[in-house]
Amino acid sequence: MIPQIHTVEDVKTFFQQLLAEDLNFHPDTPFEDYINCETKQPTYTVIEADIRNQLMEQCFNVCGEVNIDVYEIANEIFPPFPWQM
Repeated sequence: MIPQIHTVEDVKTFFQQLLAEDLNFHPDTPFEDYINCETKQPTYTVIEADIRNQLMEQCFNVCGEVNIDVYEIANEIFPPFPWQM
């Protein structure tokens, strides 16, 4: 997992790492809210969720500083749901 978000490229890297985790990701969803569909258990431990929440906050900050929409980056990285096609 990327340790810090400093650039828009870091944002993309972080989102790609979340995609590799098979996450049904949305930038506004706190990571403690993700549940494994098979086990019905939290996807992340408290520590893992906290780390990801901090990184997501950094993503919003970096994108805000350079006036880039974090949601557009997420849409570029994550494939659309079938009903969105």
